[in-house]
Parts: sequence; structure tokens; C-alpha cells
Amino acid sequence: MKKINYIFFLALLCFGLQAQEKGDVLIKNGTVITITNGVLENTDVLIKNGKIDKIGEDLSASDITTIDAEGKFVMPGIIDAHSHIALDVVNEATSPNTAHVWVGDGLNPYDVGVYRALAGGVTISHAMHGSANAIGGQCETIKHRYGVLNPEEMRMDGAPRTIKFALGENPMRVHGERNNISPATRMGMEQIFRNAFEQGKAYMKANKDYAAGKLDVPPLYNLQSEVMADILKGDIIIHCHSYRADEIYMLLRVLDDYGVKKICFQHVNEGFKVAPELAAYGAHASVFSDWWAYKFEVYYSTAYNATILAENGVVTSINSDSGELIRHLYHEAAKTQRYGGLSDNEALKLITLNPAIQLGIDDRVGSLEEGKEGDVVIFENHPLSIYAIPQQTIVDGIVRFDIAEDIDDMRLDVDPEETVPAFYELEEHSHEHGEDKCMQDVYEFLNHKH
Repeated sequence: MKKINYIFFLALLCFGLQAQEKGDVLIKNGTVITITNGVLENTDVLIKNGKIDKIGEDLSASDITTIDAEGKFVMPGIIDAHSHIALDVVNEATSPNTAHVWVGDGLNPYDVGVYRALAGGVTISHAMHGSANAIGGQCETIKHRYGVLNPEEMRMDGAPRTIKFALGENPMRVHGERNNISPATRMGMEQIFRNAFEQGKAYMKANKDYAAGKLDVPPLYNLQSEVMADILKGDIIIHCHSYRADEIYMLLRVLDDYGVKKICFQHVNEGFKVAPELAAYGAHASVFSDWWAYKFEVYYSTAYNATILAENGVVTSINSDSGELIRHLYHEAAKTQRYGGLSDNEALKLITLNPAIQLGIDDRVGSLEEGKEGDVVIFENHPLSIYAIPQQTIVDGIVRFDIAEDIDDMRLDVDPEETVPAFYELEEHSHEHGEDKCMQDVYEFLNHKH
């Protein structure tokens, strides 16, 4: 029996070691877009044990993989601050406050969407709970280690905790319209937040009083209250689904009343209306480049939103919220050059360093600097060009996508004559079971349109 236990322990240890898998690679002669230190021509990037060891000219290393990037562009791996890949059912749509649940319990390392994201140069994404609840579940920042054996290996170890909040029509529809419970109105939304923060305050005080000997027994453990308390302590970053300026401003007032400073508004279509207020509060914004009008509360939008926010001093990123659009985030960033005239570096920051800041991981990724993690994408043509094509995507020094070497059956061709269920029909069926993803109304809108 002892021998069996010993073997089992070794197996678990091997899993743990595999989770820490790192690689070595030397990228030679590329045009290196560092984000923080300009563009370096004919430059090498040496990655050792998963981290950038050196950036310079004429670097050499023995017995490691070497990639010739002459004529190509080398930049930090793209980061998507709002995604649902590697997840299936993403809403615990049973209560306006489900802070106690966590999407990390349901990660799928075999989701082909992760591979497709790698093919678009994306190395990290923020796998999020959906927007059915005013206070949704906790999210997970994942590295795109496609196909690993253990879901634990997907997690970005040490990344700050995050949680999903939501404003507006989605939680109002799920709870008020479907179940006849609060919140049924935008007024009710505010009270959900205030009541939940009061719950967290009371829980913190009870624990503090017990530790000080003022209570004979500790408060009954409550994970939901524990999470709300951690938000109040600053241990969890809020990422809030939002569209309308009045609601964005409302949540800023609520957070200010409770001393909560870590907030990134997601989608934030009317963020341009309150850009100075967002900047003054230190709030971040993760936006679409040009998606709107798929439901009533997102009719008032502009393609200049990202530029206006950025130029007002708001840390801004462009996200996908889509298993398809995630492959084209470099094109989405390029739109800010048409709508606002951002420079190359400003546009690329929207999909690299800025989302890293929003996720609290900018000390590790988001730019090419010595000591940072070896997450890199190599492009044929400039990444902001319409002709840009990712060639290799590297995560922790390991080539996870190679356009020339990956096996053919990783790229399944779609037969235009094949009869397949319409995507919106699958989405509609999922709603019947309580599913309410952030962008569900896009597909319903397209259904009605066509």
C-alpha cells in the first residue's frame, strides 16, 4: 500500500513539474517591436527557461532552437482582456450575486479555440464568467498552452484574482424579466452592489472582532462574503460588463463610497462620455473597436471610443469577447489608426501592455524586456498591416503555433456545401437553460436580420 501511495505521489509531482514547463529559443535578425523601448532593427531575442534573457545584436546560444526572423516582425504576445475560450457554460445564472463561483473549475485545455487564438498571435487571455449576474463569478487569467494534459497547466500562476460584474440589460433580463426578482431595473442594480459590499464589510468586521477576542465564536464561513471582503481589501480586480455612461458613473460612485479602486470596465461603449471621470478615478477600459447596435443599450457608440479614452489618460485595451475575433486582434487595434490616428506603438499597446496592466500582470508580460516571460509572436508583414500573418507564436519559450510545421488536421477546412446547425440556433438553445453570454444578442440580431 505504501508503495502504491509513493507511486501516486510521484505521478502528482510529475504533473506539477509539467505545469512549470519552460523552453529555450533564439529568435534572430528580426524587427523587434518592444512596446517600451522602441523598434529595434536586425535584433535578436534570446529566451532561456521561459524568460527573455537578452535582447541585442549577434546573440548566440548552443543547443537550442533557433528561428530566423529576418524580414519579419517580432512583438510581445497579444493579450485578450475579455474572452470565454477554454470554457463551456460560463454563467451561474441562479442569483444576482454569485461571487462564490469560479470559472477556473471548468477550464478545457483541449478547446480548439485556444489553438485558433494562438494562430492569431494571442498568448494570454482573461477567461471570464458571463454577464447574467450583477455580481458574477471569479475569472481566470490563462496562458495558451493548448493541449496540455492537466487543466491546472492553463493557469497563469500568480496572476491576480479577478471577478466579473455586469450592468444593464443582461442581468435585468435574466433576473427581473425571467425570474421576477431584483434587479428588474437599473435602480435595482445599484442596490445589489451596495448590499453585497455591506455584506462583505459585516463579514470582515465579524472576523476582526473574533480575532480581537470580542466574539466567542467565529462568524459562519461564507465564501460569497469572503470574496466580497477580498474585493474591499483590494485583493480582487473587478472587470465590469458595461455600456451606458450613466451606469458606468453610478458604479464609480458606489465603488468610491466603499473605497474600491481596482476596476476595469469591459465593452464600455459610452466610455467616451465619461473619459475624464474614468481617468480621474484610475479606472481602466477594455473596449470593442467598432461593435455596437446589436441591442438597444449599445446604439450610442463610436469607433473613436478607444482613442478618446486613451487620449484622456485611461488605460485602454481592445478585446474580442469572441472565439473568432480573438484571432484578429491586431486588425482590431489597427482600426484605431483610421479612427483617431494613433501611432503604431499606441495602437499595439491596446493589445499588449495595456491589457497586461488591466490584469495586473504587466511586470511579467506585455512588452519585450529582459527578465519578462518569453511570450512572443512573429509576423510576416507589420502586425498593423492588413497583410499581417502570424508565423510562430511562442509561450514561455515554447513554440505553440507554427504556420509551417503544425500538422494539417489542426486546420480543418469548412465545406461550404455541408449542412450544419446555424450557430444562433445553438445559442438560442443554450439560453433556454439559463445561458446568457456577453454577446448573445449579436447572434440574435443577426438571426433577425437574415
